[in-house]
Amino acid sequence: MRVFLGVTGASGAPYAERLLRALAAVDCEVGLAASRSGIEVLATELYGDPSLPREEVLERFIGTTAPQVTVYAEDDYRSPYASGSAKVDAYVICPCSMATVGTLASGSMQNLIHRAASVALKERRRLVLVPRETPLSSIHLRGLATLHEAGAVILFAAPGFYHGPETIDDLVDFVVARCLDQIGIDNVLVPRWGQ
Repeated sequence: MRVFLGVTGASGAPYAERLLRALAAVDCEVGLAASRSGIEVLATELYGDPSLPREEVLERFIGTTAPQVTVYAEDDYRSPYASGSAKVDAYVICPCSMATVGTLASGSMQNLIHRAASVALKERRRLVLVPRETPLSSIHLRGLATLHEAGAVILFAAPGFYHGPETIDDLVDFVVARCLDQIGIDNVLVPRWGQ
């Protein structure tokens, strides 16, 4: 399976990290693009240092998944993910900032993440957006509704508690499992309801 993963500047880096590991564990080919703000969020939330250089952040983030992950610069429009002619199974933006939601909902494209999401929508491919913002303004809600109507799945980083989580990792896994379900990847990160 070929998956695009965009990381933007919303809080929620642990979700992105766990999702990348889960995709690598099932041998997905992953194209990764992180915005400048996304890099800062990864550096802050995962490594405790927002001043880390981009390359170091990405090296740590990718870790041992490197053979299956190709990193693209946020302005690399030569990436296969920038064209509808490339065969891509799913696109995920995790975490997805409200700035990204607003840009996508307006039809604008300022970087590869926006372009890839736009391609997903125009080609009617799976696009999952994982916002974490709260509370939401009516502007945010309208943007999310516009994207939902265009075909995107809006999957809030809002973990459930009915599975009896005991750690933060359990809460992260809940959201990542839902994300994997939406892009068609079987997983056992959390127990299924009724099992």
